[in-house]
Amino acid sequence: GYDLSKHDSKSLDEVRPYAPFDVVVTMGCGDACPWMPALQFVDWQIPDPKLMEAEAFNKVRDFIAVQVKQLLSELKIALPT
Repeated sequence: GYDLSKHDSKSLDEVRPYAPFDVVVTMGCGDACPWMPALQFVDWQIPDPKLMEAEAFNKVRDFIAVQVKQLLSELKIALPT
């Protein structure tokens, strides 16, 4: 239900001035992931959904949602209501 139409992806160069971050999450890229300064690093092994059919894509989306909620809970950050 969150409206993403007003958001766009940002390059690492655009967010680098805000570093160091509390947490950096990588999504299965291993050593190929670009490095960003952070207090904590988390790696989620997530298949690349780029060429997936809608059903498989939605499963990856839902998995990411669960992981984000779990991470926020661990960090004791409340989700907006």
